[in-house]
Parts: sequence; C-alpha cells; structure tokens
Amino acid sequence: MTDSIPSLDIILNRCQTSSVGKLLPNALYVHTCALASLDPILQDYERRSRVTQTTQQATLVKFSLDKPKISYLFYANFDQDPHPILLFSLVVDVKTLEYSERHYQASDNPPLLHRKETFITPDYPLYSEFDHLTRLEVKLGLLEQSRMIGTRKEWEQRLKQFNIAFVGHYLVCPIGDSSERSITIDRHKAAIVRKSLSRPVRLALESGLFIPEVTTFFDYGCGFGGDIEQISQQGYQSLGWDPYYCPNSSCIPADIVNLGYVINVIEDQQERREALIKAWELTQKVLIVSAQVLINDSNHGIVVYGDGIITRRNTFQKYYEQEELKVYIDQVLNVDSIPIALGIYFVFRDATQAETFKLSRFRSRATTPRVNLLLKRFDDYEKLLTPLMNFFTERGRLPVLGELENELEIKAEFGGFKRAFQVILQVTHPEDWEAITEKRRQDLLLNFALSKFSGRPQPKSLNLTLREDIKALFGGYQQLCMMADLMLSSLRDLEKIEALCKTISVGKKLKNSLIIHLSAVETLPTLLRLYEGCASRTFGRLNEANVIKLSFHQAKISYLYYPDFELNPHPTLQNSMEIDLRSLQVRYRDYYDDENPPILHEKDRLVTPDYPNYEKFVKLTQQEREWGLLDNFKAISHLKGWINCLDSHCAILKNYKLYWRKDADPYKVRVLRSQISQRKRKLTKDNHVQQENLD
Repeated sequence: MTDSIPSLDIILNRCQTSSVGKLLPNALYVHTCALASLDPILQDYERRSRVTQTTQQATLVKFSLDKPKISYLFYANFDQDPHPILLFSLVVDVKTLEYSERHYQASDNPPLLHRKETFITPDYPLYSEFDHLTRLEVKLGLLEQSRMIGTRKEWEQRLKQFNIAFVGHYLVCPIGDSSERSITIDRHKAAIVRKSLSRPVRLALESGLFIPEVTTFFDYGCGFGGDIEQISQQGYQSLGWDPYYCPNSSCIPADIVNLGYVINVIEDQQERREALIKAWELTQKVLIVSAQVLINDSNHGIVVYGDGIITRRNTFQKYYEQEELKVYIDQVLNVDSIPIALGIYFVFRDATQAETFKLSRFRSRATTPRVNLLLKRFDDYEKLLTPLMNFFTERGRLPVLGELENELEIKAEFGGFKRAFQVILQVTHPEDWEAITEKRRQDLLLNFALSKFSGRPQPKSLNLTLREDIKALFGGYQQLCMMADLMLSSLRDLEKIEALCKTISVGKKLKNSLIIHLSAVETLPTLLRLYEGCASRTFGRLNEANVIKLSFHQAKISYLYYPDFELNPHPTLQNSMEIDLRSLQVRYRDYYDDENPPILHEKDRLVTPDYPNYEKFVKLTQQEREWGLLDNFKAISHLKGWINCLDSHCAILKNYKLYWRKDADPYKVRVLRSQISQRKRKLTKDNHVQQENLD
C-alpha cells in the first residue's frame, strides 16, 4: 500500500500549482469544504490520512511540502470569529498512518487565523465578508510582518497599537475603558468650503443634465453651500439643506438632487440608509450620489469605527469600494445606478432617460460630410436640407415620420426623405455617409454589449428614436442582442485583443499593453472600446485621467493622469488606477510626492492627427529620435533617467524643441552632431524601405 502513495515531489508540484487554498513555503492549507476542488491526487492523498473519525470534524487540512505528513486543524467558530483560534491539531504520517495530537485549549496564547478567504473557494457563503475584512486590514497595515501576529497575544498587541477591536467582521475603534461608551462624531467638520463646483455636480453639468432656465437643483447635506451658490450663479434655481449649517431650510423636491459625500460621513448605518432614501424621495429626475472610495485610505484615517474611519478631525469617513458603493445604492433604492467616475454615481428616475444617457456616454464623434461639389439645385435647397444632413450625422439613418421639424417642407419639395437625400449625395461623397452609418452601428453594438452586465433594456423601455435606430441599423432588437453577445464573448480571447492592439495605427504599443490618450479611445476598434468599457462602465474612470492603458496579457485596464499633457513635452505621471477585470479589484497609486515618477514620451503616438498641437508633438519625437534620446526606453522611463539622458546628450528642451547646452563640451557636441547625422540617414533609409513595402 505504501507503494501507491504519490512521491513527495508530485505532492509538492500539485500543491504549488493548486488554485485552491493558502500556499506557504512549507505547506498548503485548505478548508475542508474546499477539498473537493483540489487535484484528484491531493484528494486521494488526504483521504488516505483519515485515520480516525475525528478528522471529519476538522476545519483546515495542512499538506506538508517537505515531509509526507498531513495535519488536521480544528478552529473554534470559523464562520463567526474574524480570527478564530486553534483548539487542537492532529498530525498524520501518510506512510505509516501513525498520528499525534496537540491541544491548545489550556494555552493562554494559541495560534490564530488571518485571511480566512484564502482557505476557501469564492462560492463559500461568507467569502465576500471574509475578503472585505482582509482588504480593510491590509489597507490599515494590520497584517504587515505576518510572523509577528500568528498568536493571540501577538495579535492583541497589534490591535492595541492601532487602537482597533472587532464587532463581528467589522473593525471598530473602542473609546475609553467602557465598551458601552458611545462616540460623538463631529460630522459638520467634514464639510468643505468650496470656491468651485464639486466634481460630482460638475460632471452632471458637463454631462448635459442641466437644462438652462428649466432644471431645478437641491443639495441634500449641502455643508457650507458652495455647490448651491455656484449652480445659482449659472442661472439655475438652487436650494439645499444641511443638519448643521442649514437646519431650518425646507427639503424641496428638485429635478436634480445632490447627495455629495454625505453617506460616508454618517457613522450610523440606519441613518446613512435613511439619508439616501430621503434624497431619492426628493429626486424628480436625477440623483447624484458620491462617497469616498477605498483606494488609499491609509493616508487619511488613523483608526476604524463601525465600518469606517475616524479621522484626526474627529469626523467619520466610511470608505466604500467602488463596486460595493454601487451595490449599496442599488439595493437600498432598488435601482441600477450608473458609475460616472470613482465614487460618483447617477441614478435616473426614468428608466428610458437612463438608457439614453448610457448610450450617449459611448457615442463617438461624427462630422457632417462637406459639400464638395456646388450645384445650383443644392445651393437653392441647402438651408432646407441642412437639418436632414444633421439628423443623419447624429443617427446614421434617415428620419421617420415625426422625427424632423421641417418634415412637411422637405416632403412638399422632394416628396420624401429618400429623394431629398439623393440631392445631398450628388454634392458629397457617399462613402462619408456610409462611414457615419457604420460608426453609429458600432456605437449601438458597443452599448448593448456593455448593457449585458447590468441587465439589457427591453424594447418597451427604449425611446422611439432608439427603436428606429435599431430597426434601421440592425433589422431588429434580437439581431442586435445576438451580435452584441457574440462580440462580448470575444473578450475572453486575449490573443485577439493583443492582435488588435498591435495592428491599429493609433496608440503606443508596449510589450504587454497599448497606451492611448482618452480623446482617441473612440477611434479604436469596437472590441477594444468594449474592453475599456467593461472597466469604465462598471467603475467609472479615474478622476482627471487622460491616458488609458489596455493590457493584453492580463485582463486589466489602467487609467493614468498626466497633468499638463498639452503643455509639457514630457509630463510625469501623478496617479493611476488599475482595474483587474477578472477579480474586479482596483489598485490605486499616487506619485504626487514621488521624486522619480514615471514620465511620458512620444505623445504623438497616443493621439490622433486632429489633436491640438499634434504636429508639434511629431516634430519633437522626430528630433529626439535623431538625437538618440529614445534609444533606451527602459533607462528613460522615469524622470531622473530622462534628466540624465538629456544631460549626457548635452541637450536642453525648450518649447518642444531641443537645443545644445551652452556649457557643453565642444568636442563632445561635435561627436554627438556626427551621430545625429548618421541617425538621420538611417531613419531616412528605413522610412524609404517601409514606404516601398507599403507600395
């Protein structure tokens, strides 16, 4: 029977490649409920070790990697205790089936568990709760130096250092000696004096939600009233209420209601819920909800209370994860909130308006084709036909009954839209109109593919114009949905994503990714727009992000913010947000205080030729190539490396042009000039060869 036992090398290999369990240098730990998900060899190996009935009551199974032994570990209250302690262990020699026991019930310092989610599979009922707790602990630094927190006393000491305790799986901040003592939170101190619009309200304004002289605005929890004043100055009826600063104001229903960074400063969960519901009750058209998002909270808070953080100003901050915030809004209000940016959501009262807004967010730009041939007949009718041309540019199709204001005049003159459009085709390029139709078809396809995640709208919930779009561009709703699903399934093929990234003309191709300016995203193939849309529609884009990175060896999208992209020839990265589309985890990094941040080169490759100052970008890149500054991208990927590169080439950069340093060594400059001449000849030759290959 001993001969049938797999070798230790096989067990080691199976453990190290297992997707289930927590792998440490000397062992793999797996919850007993996850044993069935292990490799069959490991399952048989473990079953052979069940020498007593007691093993069936174990919590975890430990597979030793350096000896043929299996340990059965028994923990108290695994589901209820955030960090359960070890009661006893049973160690089995797999070869001899001899076993030994060790009991910890009498110990005043037993071992305990951290990161409970690592021992189970994602379908475990409490997996999300365990995972969320671990993320909070990691953010606060509680799990650093893990060897120092493996026993109860060590863990209690760590918690004491951070002044943190637990209530269930929530982190809390005990104040004073009495557990009954309540905490007084100075919520009003969280209010901010604003001299400009808050980002959530500004995004609503930029999104076209405010209609001049029509839209009313109410700020629920307005603080000092900065948004009220700013919106009022722009000509909108604007009011607000705040329990501390404006307690006597009336809560009046309005078209747009702002709940701006309010729910994250309310420490009582029931009161937080009631605030969200009250704001929704006041909303007639759109509710703006914003809250702090858990991406960098360790820099802002010092201790945790309830499910949030008490700051140094004694104000409470509930830090949501982006997806958690959406789930919270949707569950409380029974809606499908729309992520606009990090921590910012729009909630529409009318489902049809919500769908129209979603479609508008991924609508690409189109320009009405120019009139290339002057005909007397068209010149006479240009004013009459311009609305028809604009409609086709907007929708990619001809209008139907009731969609064009001057419909009667056009029909009286031409008999119908088709005949009128024939006149337009005589003076423009037909292929330009065909391109617009295809662009609108791809826009619609993209939006319906993305809508799969939140529940695709049924035909009855779509406005009449959109229904006509679907009919004209796809033949019907079912055909559109089928094509959208097919495209969505293509996202699983990262090799296809990679091939597209490497063949398109816009964007800078890196080893594992494509980076592109935000303004050029709409020019990407629809599959790549869908790839990026999976991140932006679910999480929203990073505030102020202007560059996007599409990774194709891993399903990840990154949003990068380079301040002064237009003005600075080589802007440095200030912050980034990476979204893992498989795990839906968000990683944020701030480079603001970094002395050596990443730096951007070849800006012309990130944008389209119609981008402002594109030619200036191109000329600089060409000059930098000729000077040899871009020969080693690894060496110049960060600011200090770029500065050293300029210095070694005796170069300074002014207004998008390179100059020789005045204090440069003349002999070195002559050598560098000679090298520049050689590079120019080589670049010219390479360009000729490339052109011949294209021809």
